[in-house]
Amino acid sequence: MKKFLVLLTALVMVLGLCSFASAEDVITIGFAQVGHESDWRAANTNDYQSTFVAENGFELLFVDADNDHAAQLDAVRSFIEQDVAYIVICPVQEAGWETVLGEANDAGIPVIIADRGVSADPALYTAQVCTNMVLEGETAGNWLAEYLDGADANILVIEGSVGASATLGRTEGFNNIAATHDNWKILDSQSGNFDQAGGQEVMESFIKTYPGQYNVVVCQNDNEAYGAMDAMDAAGVTYGVDGDVTLISYDATNAGLTYTLEGKITCNVECNPMQATTVKELIAKLEAGEAYDAMTIVPDSGFCAPGITSEYAVTITEEIITSRPF
Repeated sequence: MKKFLVLLTALVMVLGLCSFASAEDVITIGFAQVGHESDWRAANTNDYQSTFVAENGFELLFVDADNDHAAQLDAVRSFIEQDVAYIVICPVQEAGWETVLGEANDAGIPVIIADRGVSADPALYTAQVCTNMVLEGETAGNWLAEYLDGADANILVIEGSVGASATLGRTEGFNNIAATHDNWKILDSQSGNFDQAGGQEVMESFIKTYPGQYNVVVCQNDNEAYGAMDAMDAAGVTYGVDGDVTLISYDATNAGLTYTLEGKITCNVECNPMQATTVKELIAKLEAGEAYDAMTIVPDSGFCAPGITSEYAVTITEEIITSRPF
């Protein structure tokens, strides 16, 4: 009986130590997300929440900053106080990160910048995983030049959130191409804040200010495009393949590509939200002390409506839409 009790006690101690070791092996990630402003953002959040799970050895501390830069800074400082293993930031805006990144650096916590970029010294963070926003803008511009085939373009732009690297990059890239066409004119550009209500509000203003003066509308994400479509529908403005206005969008979400398949959005440039696995692989390398890339670009594609062939965009099909995870 005594031997049994000794063995039982030893087994309990071993199991307790195993449980302790398992808890110690869990990697805690602090994730400061931009917000929930779009379908793209929801897909991006879901990707992280389904990747950094207990079954994979992670605990994810998630904060939705609701497009508030100050709230993101508070979230990062909270992660530092909790001594998380890694911090992942999808930044609301490009500027204003130096101080808090320095604090994380001083605390010895690796920081990964994801989705968008920051203007801070790269020495203040460990690595970046993102898409090439400038290239996305250039893809849209090159597609439009090919599609117009020398025709004039009078363009209205519904930009994303002010100061966001996605806004800055897509604007820079598109303007790079526009600058090479003397018969292209950007009539106006205003922020729609990357959401449907903002896109509709800006488009309603454009319709009143520039009646019949434009033939191209560029929306810097799909949700803004939905709002612009609502505004044009209400005003009797035709758009898409069979309309008076060529509509360009970014993100290439499932709904956005469905509108592209219907010919309402003429070109849709992808921004791939499925970035969590790349971040997880980066963390695995950091944990193992292996070499890693300080910058990883997640590949994107461009898509255009049926009946259009392009060097810069793939003609969308139902099969392409159903094969995509977002």
